[in-house]
Amino acid sequence: MTAHRLLTPRWLATGGAVVLAGVLGVALLLQNGGSACAAPPTTTAKTGKATFYDLGGGTGNCSFPSAPADDLFVALGAAEYADAAACGSYLDVTGPKGKVRVKVTDSCPPCAPGHLDLSRTAFKKIGNEVDGIIKVKYKLVPRAATPGPVTVRVKEGSSRFWLAVLIDNHASPLASVKVAGKTAKRADFNYWIIDGGAGAGPFSIRITDVNGRTTTATGVKLTPGKTQKTSVRLTGGAAAAAPAKKKKAPRAKPSVSASATPSASASAVASASASASVEPGSEPAESAEVPPADDGVALAAGASKRC
Repeated sequence: MTAHRLLTPRWLATGGAVVLAGVLGVALLLQNGGSACAAPPTTTAKTGKATFYDLGGGTGNCSFPSAPADDLFVALGAAEYADAAACGSYLDVTGPKGKVRVKVTDSCPPCAPGHLDLSRTAFKKIGNEVDGIIKVKYKLVPRAATPGPVTVRVKEGSSRFWLAVLIDNHASPLASVKVAGKTAKRADFNYWIIDGGAGAGPFSIRITDVNGRTTTATGVKLTPGKTQKTSVRLTGGAAAAAPAKKKKAPRAKPSVSASATPSASASAVASASASASVEPGSEPAESAEVPPADDGVALAAGASKRC
């Protein structure tokens, strides 16, 4: 968690209008009962407004070690940040000058639902910087392409008795993370934590997104403060795992009036071998599983349950 937001130059860059908009947004939330439906954006397009800010040396509340290489990112208000559930997902944002794709890397506590706080670079692609605030439309990008395979970062201070891991390059919002068979709990700064630890490792980490797509990284070492690269994906690219194959239904015999047609088992998945490494010479294996799912439907259903 970082406290940079209240001190960043973006509050000055956009003038007092941004602060005023945030205050009004909070006031409206309080007027309507003090809370809003907390859920990440979905594939259904929404209308709203956008401002911009500069990180000022920070990295954002999602705790990613650095900003995206293309400097295209966004901070969401508390309702859509949803206690870090939106972290790592991608949004297509359309403004007066065009469309830009941004990664969710930060939260914006004063921002009301529908208020996107873009990086200055992203804002300039769809609007005029001098305007400060522009009208936009935005939506989640299902299975967006990522810069590379899934990465795992073990948080500083982790040990065999307490473990926190950060997952990146997953694209769609994550639903669950299990380390060595133990279910981790997501903190609002986007690390997945196991209070009792998961042992000395190396670990097998099973990652599932909100659409039911799953991948498993093995050989993840207990090396705090280092980002471990894997070769498995949850989305995008030829290296992504193949969808599950359905079993063929047996042909009905002439003497039988009806025949049963078994459906594909949910556990029937394709596996792929890969490797995760922290340092040269380390080549643990990885596997990935991708059950078929409808991203828009699954995400909308998940949001409705949370509300």
